[in-house]
Amino acid sequence: MSPKVLDVGQCRPDHSSIRYLFESLGVQVEQSHLAPEALERVAKEKFDLVLVNRKLDYDYSDGTDFIRQLKADPATRNTPVMLISNYEDAQEEAIGLGAEPGFGKLQMSDPTVKNRLKQFFVARAN
Repeated sequence: MSPKVLDVGQCRPDHSSIRYLFESLGVQVEQSHLAPEALERVAKEKFDLVLVNRKLDYDYSDGTDFIRQLKADPATRNTPVMLISNYEDAQEEAIGLGAEPGFGKLQMSDPTVKNRLKQFFVARAN
């Protein structure tokens, strides 16, 4: 079974870019538009990584609120999550809430981002 990522709150063009990045790593990407739906899916399904937009596209809710809820629930707290944002202060807040260091949309073509992401999928791919 291939590794799986849940992409939360991205607009269509950004989701396409994210999907392209992760599919190049052999990772399946699924999408949720709203936090409640995404939290329910993470509680029921196994995801190797959850990506959340700084501001969710559909309702402009805060991605760090999603991270806070994900990490507060015993059923989901061990699921790795990253914030997608170019803003350092948002990244620092997310990390303080228990997220992995994320990346911004402007960094998606950076090879160091791709190499950092591979750590989440090595065990599943073997």
